[in-house]
Order: sequence, then structure tokens, then C-alpha cells
Amino acid sequence: MAVAAMAGLMAGQAIAQEKLKVGLVLTLSGPPAVLGQQARDGFNLAVKDLGGKLGGRDVEVIVVDDELKPDVAVTKVKGLLERDKVDFVVGPIFSNILGAIEKPVVESKTFLISPNAGPSSFAGKACSPFFYVTSYQNDQVHQVLGKVAQERGYKRVYLLVPNYQAGKDAVAGFKIDYKGEVVEESYVPLNTLDFQAELSKIAALNPDAIFTFMPGGMGVNLVKQYKQAGLADRIPFLSAFTVDESTLPAQQDAAVGMFGGANWAPNLDLPQSKKFVTAYEAAYNSVPGTYAFQAYDAALLIDSAVKATKGDLSNKDAVKAALKKADFTSLRGTFKFNTNGYPVQDFYLVKAVKRPDNKFQTEIVQKVFSNFGDQFAKDCPAGN
Repeated sequence: MAVAAMAGLMAGQAIAQEKLKVGLVLTLSGPPAVLGQQARDGFNLAVKDLGGKLGGRDVEVIVVDDELKPDVAVTKVKGLLERDKVDFVVGPIFSNILGAIEKPVVESKTFLISPNAGPSSFAGKACSPFFYVTSYQNDQVHQVLGKVAQERGYKRVYLLVPNYQAGKDAVAGFKIDYKGEVVEESYVPLNTLDFQAELSKIAALNPDAIFTFMPGGMGVNLVKQYKQAGLADRIPFLSAFTVDESTLPAQQDAAVGMFGGANWAPNLDLPQSKKFVTAYEAAYNSVPGTYAFQAYDAALLIDSAVKATKGDLSNKDAVKAALKKADFTSLRGTFKFNTNGYPVQDFYLVKAVKRPDNKFQTEIVQKVFSNFGDQFAKDCPAGN
């Protein structure tokens, strides 16, 4: 018994001494780079706040840039898995990148935590016990705007999104609760920066509102061009991930008053959230958005799972159980995992404002959904 106890103690010490490895796969170049930078900074801030450890183990964070290219992302992920032998992969920002990397990660039985991308494609029948999301299922945030448009009596709406999975999810999500007329659905190539043709159509059709999803540099240009075209004063602008803390520093006054949907905002009145916002602004001299807080929560999730398994990740079933439990205090407050590994949480209508210190942020206008789970979880096979 003494020998067995000693062996167990030595094994535990070996695990504690070996660094936990986390690979961050994020878009860090090109117009959408700020999104990945926020996620990277949010994750690193959590590690710093946890004393440089996750679950009591020293951690090595390996950051790679997917360049918003699926083939590049797959090559770099395989490097993380085969060369670096990471314990967790955290990322990506964009759903088309997730579609490329999900299979190699989960087939290697490595845990993949998405701090942003939440496509419908992995929320139902294709769900995996090795895949967890600390953001949302893509449709849900857009559904917020569809419900608001319906409640505000907007009878004719113009939809404008990029032509990839998340854009299609945006349209699908908006239409769940919106029952009015969609005067047009415009799908533009990913990374489009000139919207003059679409703005001319909007001016001609004169809808009651527009709904758009244009993350990163796309959103910066769209908002500026929308304002310059004189449309902001007469056609309400509803969006998700178009006007947020990643884009507002560039959009500034052009975005003030525009509405969005979100699962969090920097003015959320919770002590853990306020502490995070203060620490993030002090560390990075910028206002954190959802990308940053969801990555912070991803680190807290990993910390909780490593802690629950006493640092031993060799028993995959034990790690799965610990991840599913989500035993941590989320910055957003109410949070738990649905059967498919996507969150059940609250969602809000937010508005872009200029703060007294001349910085810009989104602020909560109203809660739209409470304890809201996505519609695809019912199709996730039992046991996942």
C-alpha cells in the first residue's frame, strides 16, 4: 500500500511539473485581426489572473494565426496536435475555419473549445463530446435582432451578410422570430470592403430597417459608408458583430446609436464582469468585447476541468464530465452547457455609445432572451 501510494504521489508530481499546453488558433492578420487579438488578450488575461496556471498546472499558450484561410488553419492545427502535442485547442474566430479544423482536432481526441465560432453544423447531429463552445450558437445572436424587429413593427427589412456559413446562420437566426417582409437578401464575398452597390439598393428599396452581420474590417467600412450615404438617420441599423468593441475604435461616431445583439456587454452589472473590464482596459488600453470575454471564459472552463481531474488529463471521460459541468463563474453570470456543448445563457439588445472618456462601447438596452438554448441541441445524439 505504501509503495502504491508513493507511486501515485510521484505520478501526480510528474503531472504537476509537466506544463499544460494550449494552442490558440485565431485570425491575427488582415482586416479582421482585431477580433483574434481580443480573444488572445482575453485568454492571456485569464491565465495571468489565475497565476500563470490552469487547474494548478503551469501552462504554455501557443498562438497561431489561421490567416482566415482554411487550408492554412488545418496545417497549423496539425502542427499543434502532432508536434506540440497540445492538451486543448482554443479557437477559432470564424465559422469557416472551424469547419476545417474541427475534424482533425476531435478525431485526435483532443478537446476543442471555441471562444467565438458557433455554427449550426456542429450543434445538432454532428455534435461531439470533444467540442465545447463558450460563445453561442450563431443563430441565437441574430435571433435577438429578428425578435426586436418584429416587436418594433418593422414590416420591411433588408438583409445583408457575407456569403459563408456564419452569414447563412445569421439570416436563418433573424428569420426565426421575424415574420415581416424581407425585401432582399444580399450575400457578399467574405472580406468585402466596398458596399456602394448594396447601399444604392437599400436607398432605392427604402426598408423600415436593415439587418446585417459584418464582422471586423467589413463592419468598419459598412458603418462608415452607411453613415456617409445619409442612411443612418432614416433607416434603423440592426446588426450582430458589426458594431462592437472590436470595430467601434475605427467606426467611432458613425456607429453611435446603432443596435446589436449580444450575450454580454462591458456595462453588465456583475462584480466579476466589472473586474474583468477594468483589468482588460488597464492591460491593453482598449475596451473588451465579446471576443475577449468569451476567450476569458474559455480559460476559466479549462481551469475548472483540469482542477476537477487533479491535473490528470489521461482519462478523457473524466475530462468530458468536468467540461460539461462548467464549474466556474462566467463573466456573463448565468451559464451552463446544453446537451450539445453549446451554452444556455441570456441575450440582450445593446446599443453603441460614446463614454465620457471618449472611448466607445456597447451597453445593454434590454434583455431579450433568458436561459436560452439553441434549437439544434435536440438533434445531438444521446451520450454526447
